Amino acid sequence: MENAFGQPQNVIVLAGSSEIARAITKKLCAARARTVILAGRHQESLDDAAREALDYGASRTDTVLFDAEDVAGAARVVREAFDKVGDPVDLVLVAVGLLGNQVRDQSDAVAAARVVNVNFTWPVAALSEVRNRLLAQGSGRIVVISSVGAVRVRASAYLYGGAKAGLDRLCQGMADSLRGTGVSLHIVRPGAVRTRMTEGLAEVPFTTGVNEVATNVMKGLARGDEVIWSPPVLKYVYAVLRHLPGPLWRKVMDR
Repeated sequence: MENAFGQPQNVIVLAGSSEIARAITKKLCAARARTVILAGRHQESLDDAAREALDYGASRTDTVLFDAEDVAGAARVVREAFDKVGDPVDLVLVAVGLLGNQVRDQSDAVAAARVVNVNFTWPVAALSEVRNRLLAQGSGRIVVISSVGAVRVRASAYLYGGAKAGLDRLCQGMADSLRGTGVSLHIVRPGAVRTRMTEGLAEVPFTTGVNEVATNVMKGLARGDEVIWSPPVLKYVYAVLRHLPGPLWRKVMDR
């Protein structure tokens, strides 16, 4: 249950070892999150993230292993994470994502499907069970990491952007479906972020670090924002970019 200041105390993080998720988790723990369940693919990385959560103030941590290509197992992962918490869950962070390699993956049916499954299909399956569990308890917040790439999909990243666009739109509808239930859903739209996933890529305008994303998420949650942009200026940048005529959009975004 959230404390008297509205801060989540029991937290589940799906893709808990990702760099953005770890940065957010640290800030949640510093703000009095006490029980943190971290789910992800690699046990060693999850253990590191769990120790980090304890260092930042968590009282109890645990882990759940999953593979985001195993869509059929998504509900099981969510149930196991909720069971490990034991008490009502205040916040579920969904940070599952795979950038992939557009040039390579677009010509490989299996690789293309993998990008879509990890960025869209698995999160949707997990969110269905998260929604059920939070509705049953009558409270809780869901935070989903989307991308500014979901607002208008670029030709040079259409697999990743298209999958994120599907997730983003679905979450908008799910957020509306939760109105009046005591459960809320918040979409995070980061721009380019310096992580291992983006190493070697040319840095674009408004690139930030994971700590900046985490700070913006915490501020957005405190305000109750339905959509959290990071950095916030991208809300206004994309208000213009999303309406550019096609030829101009392609010239600006896919040079």
